[in-house]
Amino acid sequence: MRNGLGTAALVLGIIGTVSGLIPFFFWLAGILGLIALILGLSGRGRVKRGEAANKGVTTTGAILGLVALILSVVGAVLTFKAVDEAVDEINKAATGTTASKEPAAGKSDGAAKGDGAAKGDAKGKGAGLAAGDTAVYDDDLKITVSAPKAYTPSEFAAGHTAGNKAYEVTVVVENGGKKKFDTTLLTTDARAGKDGVDAEQIFDEKVGSGFSGTILPGKKSTVTFAFDAPAAAKELTVEVSPGLTYDASQWELKL
Repeated sequence: MRNGLGTAALVLGIIGTVSGLIPFFFWLAGILGLIALILGLSGRGRVKRGEAANKGVTTTGAILGLVALILSVVGAVLTFKAVDEAVDEINKAATGTTASKEPAAGKSDGAAKGDGAAKGDAKGKGAGLAAGDTAVYDDDLKITVSAPKAYTPSEFAAGHTAGNKAYEVTVVVENGGKKKFDTTLLTTDARAGKDGVDAEQIFDEKVGSGFSGTILPGKKSTVTFAFDAPAAAKELTVEVSPGLTYDASQWELKL
C-alpha cells in the first residue's frame, strides 16, 4: 500500500491548522494548507484505485489543509487591518494636534471674541501669537503666555550671563477637555532678538521648576519662567510644546 501521501497530508494539515491560529503565521498556514490539500486529494485518488488503504487519514489531511487555508485568509485580513490601524496612529502622532488662536481679552481678531470662525481662520497661517493670546488645541487644551516683565535673578541663579537682561513670562495651561493632561512632556523654550539666538532659561529659587504632574479636566496650572536675553534684544519668541502629539505654538513678545 502507498499510504505516504495521506500521512503527509495529515501531518502538514495539523501543522498548518495550528499555524493559522498563531498571529502573523498566516503565511505558513497558507503554504502548508495548500500542500496538505493537494496531497490529501492525491491520496484519495490512490485509495480509489486501490493503491492505498488509509482513506480516513487522507480525508482528514485534506480537510485540515482546507481549514488551514481558511485560517490563513482570515489571519491575513486581520493582520493587514491591524497594520493599517497602527500606521494611522503613527501618522496621527507624527502630524500632531493643531491649535487655533483665541485673542486675549479686550482684543479683536477680525470677529467678536469666541466666534468659531475667527478661531478657525487663525489655523494654519503660521503667524506667532501675541502676549495674552491663547492657543486652543483640538482636544480643548488651552495655553496662554503673558507679556514679558523684567526679572532680577538671584545671586546664585543659573542661566544668567552678566550684561544680559532677564525677563519673566507666565505660562497658563488649562485643560478644557474630558481627560487628564500629563505635563511631563510639556516644554517651554525661547529665542531673543532679530537673529533668534537661544534665550537660556534661568533657574533660581523662584523660577525654573517648570510644570509637573497632571491637570484634571476643567483645571489650570500656572508656572513662571525666566529667560536670559541680549541687552539689545527688542523681541522674545516663546515656544510651548504640550507633548509629542501636539504642534508647538509660538508667542512673539515685545521687550
